[in-house]
Amino acid sequence: MSTEQTEQKEAATLDRRKRQLMGTVVSSKMEKTCIVQVTRRYKHTKYKKYVVERRRYKAHDERNEAGVGDRVMIVECRPISRDKRWRLQSVLEKAEAV
Repeated sequence: MSTEQTEQKEAATLDRRKRQLMGTVVSSKMEKTCIVQVTRRYKHTKYKKYVVERRRYKAHDERNEAGVGDRVMIVECRPISRDKRWRLQSVLEKAEAV
């Protein structure tokens, strides 16, 4: 394989960026898994009102560092289990202890 071909492959992998989402942890009871709720606001095309859409993703949390209420960044990854296709990238803001 020539150096040109390897450079082209590296450039192709850099172009395929993984999706990143920001959300709030709603459950961290499972081992190495947390459930992240991602909220999205958009304007309804017909009624012109704002709609709040919430989706919940199971994310792989290797070190169990995320707690309930934390703001986190998750990134798309290969399938880890039946439901897990996301990985915890970082904890952006820790929740206040009550």
